[in-house]
Amino acid sequence: MARKISFLKEFLDKESSSGALLIAAAALGLIIANSPISDNYFDFLALGFTVENGIFYLQLTVLKIVNYGLMTIFFFVIGLEIKRELVSGHLASVKKAAMPFIAALGGMALPAVVYLAIAGDVAPEGWAVPVATDIALAVGLLAMMGPTVTQSLRSFLLALAVIDDIGAILIIAVIYSSGIALSWLIASIASVALLVALQKINVTSHFILILCGLLLWYGFYRAGLHPTLAGVILGLLAPVKGRTGTALEDLETKLHPYSSLIIVPIFAMANTGVVITEKSLTAATSSVIAWGIFVGLVVGKPLGVLASALAASKARIAQLPEDASIGKLAATGSAAGIGFTVALFIADLAFENQESQNIAVVAIIAASVVSALLSTLIFTIYRSNPTQS
Repeated sequence: MARKISFLKEFLDKESSSGALLIAAAALGLIIANSPISDNYFDFLALGFTVENGIFYLQLTVLKIVNYGLMTIFFFVIGLEIKRELVSGHLASVKKAAMPFIAALGGMALPAVVYLAIAGDVAPEGWAVPVATDIALAVGLLAMMGPTVTQSLRSFLLALAVIDDIGAILIIAVIYSSGIALSWLIASIASVALLVALQKINVTSHFILILCGLLLWYGFYRAGLHPTLAGVILGLLAPVKGRTGTALEDLETKLHPYSSLIIVPIFAMANTGVVITEKSLTAATSSVIAWGIFVGLVVGKPLGVLASALAASKARIAQLPEDASIGKLAATGSAAGIGFTVALFIADLAFENQESQNIAVVAIIAASVVSALLSTLIFTIYRSNPTQS
């Protein structure tokens, strides 16, 4: 028994285990969705409740609890990690911090251009589908690569994916939403201002931080924005030092295992449940919509990231991550091509026709799988030949 416990501890201590759990959970969700018990799976995710009491209103399903609630904690941990890197890590200089921002812009623009070049005449409304990166799956993939992926590259992808997700949220809000509730948006901004003010007077209580975070989350929810954005903001505004002197690191260390080993696998299993039929596969192979999304994610995403990063480095307005060769940047860009859940969400909003939605789903899944395989292949080549440039 002691040996079994020791083995489990060793497994959970390995960073790559989070990636392995993620892939297993994602595969399980896809298998269940296409199995005889698929109806039970979807019915469970659709279970929900509504709370309405005066000004307070909340309507959630099991799927939204995962995507809006649990994933806010994941994004909070991501925000903490980026904050630590900005303060004392691989993004501590202005030029290093500028690089993922510039790369994210290139990685969003080129896939949109590629899609419009292929499918713009038929369905231009889908241009934003290949723009998105699924941060949980992309980061999980890099975790599986172990020491081949340096911390600087991981920080680069984290920051790039967060900026990418914020961009996708803004696109959803501006292009695909019926409108933003201005009063709740103002309330959200007020919550951020309160957090900043508390920082100025050295209030570092975790209870106060959580309370302001809940207000911010609810403000985004009622405003019509994706509430997980609150997690990123809260993480970036978390106090660097507390009474122990290492508040940021301590908080990140405590939450990271729950985020990577519990929350992200649950997220993957809940969101990879997509029904794939022979009819949808056949329709996708002959659809310009599918090819626009596929090429946009598989080719446009890594090329956009790579080209913009190299251009920014050559112009000396940003600095590449340490030990980031062209090949490793391309591999990281391919990881960013895993669009999945955010892309699926945008596709659902962009296409009114159910057939187009089904085609988009197949293309997104195929592109995400191919992008993951390409990223893994390139990193594996570097693992077996570290001197490769």
